[in-house]
Amino acid sequence: MSIIKKIGRFCPVDDTGYIINDSHINKIQPVFLEVIQEVKNTCFQSLQDDLHSIYIRGSVPRGIGIEGIADIDTIILVRKDPRAIDLEWIESIEQQLLQKFGCISGVELSFYDVEEVLHSSRLSFISFMIQTHGVCILGEDIRSQLPKYKVSRELAREHLIHLQPQIEQACKELIHNKGREDILDCCRWIMKIIVRAGLALTIDKEGLYSRDLHPAYELFSKHFPEQEQNMRKALQYAVNPIDDITEILSFLELLGDWMIKEANQYFKKTIE
Repeated sequence: MSIIKKIGRFCPVDDTGYIINDSHINKIQPVFLEVIQEVKNTCFQSLQDDLHSIYIRGSVPRGIGIEGIADIDTIILVRKDPRAIDLEWIESIEQQLLQKFGCISGVELSFYDVEEVLHSSRLSFISFMIQTHGVCILGEDIRSQLPKYKVSRELAREHLIHLQPQIEQACKELIHNKGREDILDCCRWIMKIIVRAGLALTIDKEGLYSRDLHPAYELFSKHFPEQEQNMRKALQYAVNPIDDITEILSFLELLGDWMIKEANQYFKKTIE
């Protein structure tokens, strides 16, 4: 296996504890500008008046994207329920962009109703991602209308509450799957979720948050040293996914089951 680079950092916070968004459009490396422009053009042409705004998040707008490894992760806000819009073109466009641009390892086009994001009554993870990690590349930037966020127990809960169904979904998608790219995508997706859930288990103790995988792995390993080797493997599979379904499923049963039990223990402690 290749060496994992120690890339990433914890989210900075201001004097009152609110997370500072350290992404900026000027931090985007030139190598990613062409694919981002194509995403903008495609969405505008396909959605027209239904399009409200487009945000990118992740390593690229923070200036730490690695060529050939970074994803283009988007949050696309539309003016009505996405289920009422013809979005059958998404998967083919994602694949076309991936094949056309060697500087990326994936493209994710995700669509949400702008009104739901603006008026959510509880912690909305999309609102959180826009406010703390997103950069608006087209349309009206709604960040000034969204709440600010602190590193909190509620944030940890958002990561942990969905962990079991996400692992079950990954297992279901992997069994009998013969598409190599599908297997690699699924492996990358679920391993990122596991590493970030590992960080969530430490939030009460450390008060730190990061979407970056290596800092998450290191902080988890500090508090759960007996699981360090397993979490390192999850980190490795997130960065360099494998297509061995048997190995992935076996690993998910091993670390995944342990993580689910720890998440359940976390929920019990927060209720007491």
